Amino acid sequence: MTAGASQVNETGETPKTNWLPLVALAIAQFVMVLDQSAMNVSISALVADFDTTVTTIQAVITLYCLVMAMFMLTGGKIGDIIGRRKAFVIGLIIYACGSALTAVAPSVVILTLGWSVLEGLGAALVLPAMVALIAGNFEGASRKVAYAVIGGVAGAGIAVGPILGGWATTEYSWRVIFAGEVLLVALILVMTPKVADAVRTGPAPKLDIVGTVLSAAGLGLVVLGVLQSSTWGWVKPKEESPVTPFGFSLTVFVIGFGAVLLWAFLAWQGRRESRGRDPLLHLALLKIAPLRSGLIGLFSQNLILMGVFFTIPLYLQLVIGLDALETGLKMLPVSIAMFLASAAGSRLSGRFPIRSIVRAGLATSMAAAVLLMATIEPELDSSSFAWSMALLGVGMGLIASQLGNVVQSSVDASGRGEAGGLQFTGQQLGSSLGVALLGAVVLSGLTSEFVDNISSDERISSAVSEQVGVAAGSGVDFVSADQVRTAAQDAGLDEPTAEALVDDYESAQLQALKTGLLAAALLALLSLAFTKDLPHVVPTKEPEPDRAAGKRRA
Repeated sequence: MTAGASQVNETGETPKTNWLPLVALAIAQFVMVLDQSAMNVSISALVADFDTTVTTIQAVITLYCLVMAMFMLTGGKIGDIIGRRKAFVIGLIIYACGSALTAVAPSVVILTLGWSVLEGLGAALVLPAMVALIAGNFEGASRKVAYAVIGGVAGAGIAVGPILGGWATTEYSWRVIFAGEVLLVALILVMTPKVADAVRTGPAPKLDIVGTVLSAAGLGLVVLGVLQSSTWGWVKPKEESPVTPFGFSLTVFVIGFGAVLLWAFLAWQGRRESRGRDPLLHLALLKIAPLRSGLIGLFSQNLILMGVFFTIPLYLQLVIGLDALETGLKMLPVSIAMFLASAAGSRLSGRFPIRSIVRAGLATSMAAAVLLMATIEPELDSSSFAWSMALLGVGMGLIASQLGNVVQSSVDASGRGEAGGLQFTGQQLGSSLGVALLGAVVLSGLTSEFVDNISSDERISSAVSEQVGVAAGSGVDFVSADQVRTAAQDAGLDEPTAEALVDDYESAQLQALKTGLLAAALLALLSLAFTKDLPHVVPTKEPEPDRAAGKRRA
């Protein structure tokens, strides 16, 4: 019997489930999402500590998610080769080394190496193994509860992250978060022997090196193109675009080349399968309709959530002027609501079809994004903002509670490693694209809106307007209004002109943030079209074992 599973024994009784393995796996899930949510409220502190820009920190956050997405399939395959528990342990050690390096990082380069690269690679081993270990340690109703708990813990990490990150950043330093993660990883490693290794069926597969390179490079180029779009331009090139092939922005060609590499990856996988060699990804998995729909749902959820989580702190810190702890407190409603909705989701799935629950989550998230747009004003309406954030948490929690079990229940034991890799590839690709895409929308919108505002402002002379327009041609960074005022004064502009520039910039900030949230709402609406293949019947309850009959047979 698999460790932790609830099965009927010889006497007809159901033994108690051993939940200790779930504790270790849940803590691992908590660690994996903690720093990502914690650092979103520390953007201003990171910019100040490293004397850099919001765009640079956006790139670091994006790269962290991207490294995971690039190597998640490979991490799942390595778990199939060496064993899921061994991959889990090795990944945790790499992750802890990255956390330790990040905690002492003296520069953005070291921060990127520790957080984005080492932690990303460690997580790429841990997360697929974790999903397979849950499936291997629990069965039936217990497995369903375990996946719901993991979804709830992910919500708890998102809940605790902003508060913990805000408190640490305000009272001490953001570095405390990463030092604490090292201690949590040590605790997990002590508990890992209690986790039964997932059983492998058949011989160990071979690692597809070519497939690894093609998939990683393809995903990387697509996200890089989106990330750089605010600097290079989407189609029409900006001044900072390094080259302009045929007069177009480099963005189009980078994303296009990434798409070609992903097509080549799929073709290569088909070729390896036809020759009887182990692929990185069995293409038959993508033909399973519920699994495919579940992956798209996870991608959409993280695309929306992480995009909003990048956008909202910009408003709270650089427009309203809150510190990291105050920002964390303002974001607490979304996190608490997500945790509660995730916990309630497993009960709802026994009464309502999964497809209906996910659609309700997407519709709720879309409504929340629209309501958040209405709260983006020069003065924060705390009550409306809190309710809107809570509504977003409900929507995200409903989605998160269902899709992990959908993906894993769509395959048998032999496919769980690959399914886990696909699951977290979808999630982290969504996270990286969410930060990159909504960040690009906000920054591009800020630039265009600011230039439009000053060009139509009668208080600003045409000479100054032209000067600012040229300076903004390569993009405007998201900074506080005080920084704009100081820059205008340093440039020798008179007080009325400086104040006019500040007014125009503040107006552009609000409009750009609203545009980002509108994009999130439209993405939620678009995602509804991809839910048709989710399970849409209410599952029948498994009959309780006849314990009295079991005792009579004994």
